[in-house]
Amino acid sequence: MEKANDIDDISNVIKEIQDDEVKVEADNAHKAKLSKFLLLRIMWILLGSFFVALGTIGIFVPGLPTTVFLIIAAGCYIRSSQKLYNWLISNKTFGPLILDYREGKGMPKKAKILALSMITIFAGSSSLFIIDNPPIQILVGVLGIIGFWYVGFRVPTNKSA
Repeated sequence: MEKANDIDDISNVIKEIQDDEVKVEADNAHKAKLSKFLLLRIMWILLGSFFVALGTIGIFVPGLPTTVFLIIAAGCYIRSSQKLYNWLISNKTFGPLILDYREGKGMPKKAKILALSMITIFAGSSSLFIIDNPPIQILVGVLGIIGFWYVGFRVPTNKSA
């Protein structure tokens, strides 16, 4: 009987350690890993700001993604400025989505379905009906397939959202 209790105790300790490791990884995902070189940090800030601008335009332009560009911006800011990164993830609309992605939780199911639908509709209709140049048609089609594959199979689905 005592051995069963010891095994339960060991299992509980292992589970606590694993939970602590996950918590530390999530906390570390939000600490800036600043580049040592000022010029490189400036480049990351400019690149992140460019992606924030694209994401903002994506709010108003159908077919242009928003969250993806903001996730990329977060990746740029985490390498250059804790202040800009915190500003981005504190956004009430997109902040939780960025946080979930950075912590490895993935996309909410509804957002994933919407993203896959938009990729299919816009890449498909553009390459089949709108674009007249065959090499560009092929390029848009291939990029659409890569985007669909990546979002569909590589990005995890957040079941809790």
